Amino acid sequence: MDHHDYRRRLHPLAGSECALPDEEIRRRHEAVAAAMEAAGLEALLLASPADIYYLTGYSTFEVSVHTVLVFAPGRLMLQVPSIETGPAVACTRLEDVTGYRWESIAEVLDPLADALMRAGRRIGIDPWQAALRPGVLDGLKARLPRHDFQDAAGLMAGVRIVKSPLELSFLEHSARITGLCIAAAADAARAGVTDSAVAAAGAQALYGSGSEFMSMQPIVTTGRRSSIIHVNHHRHRIEDGDPVFIELGAAWQRYTAPMMRTVVAGTPTPRMVEVFDTIRRMYDALLVAIRPGAKFDAAARVAEEALAPLVDDVFFSGVFGYAVGAQFPPSWVEGSGYIARGQDRVFTPGMVFHLPLCLRIPGAWGIGCSDTVRVTEDGAVPVTDNPWTLEERR
Repeated sequence: MDHHDYRRRLHPLAGSECALPDEEIRRRHEAVAAAMEAAGLEALLLASPADIYYLTGYSTFEVSVHTVLVFAPGRLMLQVPSIETGPAVACTRLEDVTGYRWESIAEVLDPLADALMRAGRRIGIDPWQAALRPGVLDGLKARLPRHDFQDAAGLMAGVRIVKSPLELSFLEHSARITGLCIAAAADAARAGVTDSAVAAAGAQALYGSGSEFMSMQPIVTTGRRSSIIHVNHHRHRIEDGDPVFIELGAAWQRYTAPMMRTVVAGTPTPRMVEVFDTIRRMYDALLVAIRPGAKFDAAARVAEEALAPLVDDVFFSGVFGYAVGAQFPPSWVEGSGYIARGQDRVFTPGMVFHLPLCLRIPGAWGIGCSDTVRVTEDGAVPVTDNPWTLEERR
């Protein structure tokens, strides 16, 4: 059978895998529609897997293929390749799902142009996302010369950054599993084992505790390699005295609450303790500064004051926090907000941030410790439960 027949025969399973209740989807649609009206848009052309999931429940581990959602108030069309017919049926309650042959991406243009013709002429797009392919956008513009494709990069971010009670509950489930798995990985870290074995202990605990496929794989680095940002486990033996940096994030209904932790295979040096204590002061400063009505920029400046004694000795990314929510590989970073210099957005109850506080001395080692925190009416409250200790492992 072809994918059209496959879709028809899957109809009894329609919506059976959707994680979002109707009232939550309705709330999201209404919020996005209001933002579109304020921006003067008639439709959105969305290609980010996370944005599509947010509005429909569509979930898949195959996020490298062309998939788009045409969203107009009261009218949605999801376009997927033939191999994604199953998730499109089972994970959504959409009536309008249009398939194309996986191997023939040129087939997407005419059906997509027809859908946009019906949706309106003022179309919002996010030209800063890799998921919207330039060839597709160029083909649509050629077919729809009277349509106005407008940069609406911040629209979905502005809606998604404030979490609903359901989303907060998903993040709490993720946080619980993340904590269990960080502990399992930390317990496995000692001199003589490999960084890969530590990652395996964390991954086994993640899956054993109910995590879905993760948006980012377990991160474990040791010794001098921990001073290099964004390298990962690679069969390296942990030596006596090495710090072991661990960062994990479980996925629960695609929501991730990440956490960082560092343990030492032996006794921490005074310099390691000094760096760890600085990270703790940064974290404590952020917990005070993250409060409703305060600017992201102001919180970053407060954390910079805590970092100041070591600022010339360590590398820090410059981002003291980033929003998290529902995401897909390759990253759990939502991208809707960053606690950093020059960011003028203000904190609002319901926002959730991972505070990735990791300081690296180039060529020596790196130490990181973090929590995911929720913004409440009274300020920032941790969602994860980091012990905030630089423990010895022997």
